[in-house]
Amino acid sequence: MSHPNGIRAFTSAIAAAVFGFSAAASASMGEHFWAATPTGSAWVTSSGECWTSAGGPENLQPCHVPHAPLALRLNFELDRYTLDDITNPQALAELDAYIAEVKATPREEMLTIVGHTDKLGSFSHNLALSENRAETIRDYMISNGIGADRIKSVQGVAWEGGNDVAADGSFIDLGPLENNPLRRRVVVTEVLPGK
Repeated sequence: MSHPNGIRAFTSAIAAAVFGFSAAASASMGEHFWAATPTGSAWVTSSGECWTSAGGPENLQPCHVPHAPLALRLNFELDRYTLDDITNPQALAELDAYIAEVKATPREEMLTIVGHTDKLGSFSHNLALSENRAETIRDYMISNGIGADRIKSVQGVAWEGGNDVAADGSFIDLGPLENNPLRRRVVVTEVLPGK
């Protein structure tokens, strides 16, 4: 059985070694420092590591910066499915920004695109409408440079209830199914490979 003081001494020695290494690395690299999970601007060094700097990239290439997964809701007018029928154009602008980011930075995530309707009209009509909405967004993304191979699935689900999930994992209450503009939507979500 190990003695608690021995464990404390061992962990203190490891912490001192790590701190001493990072302090020495910081001193030799100036403003640059290792960031295992960078949250701001980050660049790849000649050895392939990802570093951040308060002073700018200094001719280093950008590296992938972790981000919250995409979770967009594009709302449509009643019984409509074209881009001109989107009622929240700011979500389309967010989708454009995402497309530009994907084109500028290598990404591994896949996308799902799901069309929805509220509960007005027949089920068969709403199923076709929800599929058309999803296909509109898929076609838009592909025509703007997203590879079709990055889109894992495209589907319509008509009257299905439930709530959407935000990028942070929290639920978004959309309210009732009947005659509800919030439910006339396409949800684009980023998923990790293999999920």
